[in-house]
Amino acid sequence: MSYLEETYEVCVVGAGHAGCEAALASARLGLRTILFTINIESIAMMPCNPNIGGSSKGHLVREIDALGGQMGITIDQTFIQSKMLNKSKGPAVHSLRAQADKAEYSKSMRQTLERQENLTIRQAEVTELIIEDQMVKGVKTYSGAVYHAGAVVLCTGTYLKARCLYGDVVNYTGPNGLQAANALSDSLRKNGVELFRFKTGTPARIDKKSIDFTKMEEQFGDERVVPFSFTTDPEQVQINQASCWLTYTNEKTHQIIRDNLDRSPLYSGMIEGTGPRYCPSIEDKVVRFADKDRHQVFIEPEGSATTEMYIGGMSSSLPEDVQYEMYRSVPGLEHAEIIRNAYAIEYDCIDPRQLKSSLEFKGISGLFSGGQFNGSSGYEEAACQGLVAGINGARYVRGQEPMLFDRSESYIGVLIDDLVTKENKEPYRMMTSRAEYRLLLRQDNADLRLSRKGYEIGLISQERYDWVNQKEALIEQEVKRVEHVNIGANEAVQELLKSYNSTPLKTGTSLAELIRRPELSYEDLGDIDPERPKLPYDVVEQVNINIKYDGYIKRQMKQVKQFKRLENKQIPEKFNYDIINSLRTEARQKLNLYQPQSVGQASRIAGVSPADISVLLVYLEQMNRGGMKDDK
Repeated sequence: MSYLEETYEVCVVGAGHAGCEAALASARLGLRTILFTINIESIAMMPCNPNIGGSSKGHLVREIDALGGQMGITIDQTFIQSKMLNKSKGPAVHSLRAQADKAEYSKSMRQTLERQENLTIRQAEVTELIIEDQMVKGVKTYSGAVYHAGAVVLCTGTYLKARCLYGDVVNYTGPNGLQAANALSDSLRKNGVELFRFKTGTPARIDKKSIDFTKMEEQFGDERVVPFSFTTDPEQVQINQASCWLTYTNEKTHQIIRDNLDRSPLYSGMIEGTGPRYCPSIEDKVVRFADKDRHQVFIEPEGSATTEMYIGGMSSSLPEDVQYEMYRSVPGLEHAEIIRNAYAIEYDCIDPRQLKSSLEFKGISGLFSGGQFNGSSGYEEAACQGLVAGINGARYVRGQEPMLFDRSESYIGVLIDDLVTKENKEPYRMMTSRAEYRLLLRQDNADLRLSRKGYEIGLISQERYDWVNQKEALIEQEVKRVEHVNIGANEAVQELLKSYNSTPLKTGTSLAELIRRPELSYEDLGDIDPERPKLPYDVVEQVNINIKYDGYIKRQMKQVKQFKRLENKQIPEKFNYDIINSLRTEARQKLNLYQPQSVGQASRIAGVSPADISVLLVYLEQMNRGGMKDDK
């Protein structure tokens, strides 16, 4: 019997948020790319929360955009509410979050994929990897068709041997009742890939008509919307926004949950996989935070053309009857009608320590992976990994060096480094606290940090890159000018300072020193700065931040220099640490297992001490000098 055979340069398996970015990156770089999905209707589907961004996740979306990815553009086209979070805090933790119209987001992303040159979309289940001599050669589908390729990018999300559970009900499906992928796991194991089980979950969807919003607090979007994409005209996103609502659980809710814990598959032993610590089910919250008498519940619209409302904060795998009782105990939900039950989903994923920083498998050349398959959680974490895996899959096919991202230049670098060097016993979630240099890695300057890389990769146009360079020059010029503008203690200045409850001047000072006062900003002082040039808002924003946080920024830049010193010390591939006898046994074992690409990466592996790093540095230095003898 003969089967279909086709040849592409890059195969992407899975069309969730990771797969979409991977396929678009590869195709936009000019490689003939095929994107496989079990169901075309599931392209860029949001099976859980109806939003993009949020604390630290907004940073990732901005970075995806700065590198030439798609997520920011698509959410700007399809959001129904937008809000900048943490505005009362410093700029390092400001994060953009937008409520999405789920159906429109998926539709818009699908249209982008369909219109993309060099990209073919194929509805088919990939069941087998074709690997020869530890090198990927393509994939095979359920029908027996063979697709040859120079690189394969796995973005299978939560579909591998997936099962959905609530109470004692088990559905062997992927999210939203879609078909699971049940064959590919066996092919991966056969080729030496280590898999384990993780789980995540989602809350119920409730009919808007059955909700009493008078018992809830209405949550509005920002008066002035800031777009995610640096290419979006801010005037195009000033829309009439939908509202969200806030309510709370109570002691009655918690008692219902406690009384039925034995019926939850989380506690009955039915679920094998580990769930996310930072996005727990309501059962977990009630057990782990027993001292809390209430938990926040956010009621969020799933779109403009549906009455489905997402019950944020109440993920659950409790039985159907308990879900009704539990949700109806919450103020405003007393008559709630459930459209879709809450459920937990369990699935196969990999130990990401099997990956290089390029997201290529260490043991299989040309095989890359991204997204929840790598043991992470969240749409944004998935998308940025898909983008990096797609870029590096394309570069691999072309014989180019991979594009790597380190911790000092991006949240993407932090995320990937954490995945490939640290033991993650639960789905990984990005947080601002994970980034050591977060004052430098702000969401507002992602274009200044990463557009050069996007341009070098080939995903950012010359015109866009030229504007970023111009913007950088404008910021630098204005910061220098402001540092040298002298302000006298005249009546106009004193009146302005009084209006902001700022201490009057006793003597002259610079405009920059006034901007550094907590209660003042660059924009506030325009009336006493007649020479000020007319600048775009994003330039003004950077000038203000660079002046106000100058000392802190310089301190972090000094720390980054020290970090780079270790990060730039590369370690040869497949290095045998057993020859360095001065290393402790645990360090040798861990280093041989993880095969770090740099001394900096080696220093972040659990079980490798600072003393071990000192030994390694001495050994590498001697080796580079060519005077290496057996280590004693």
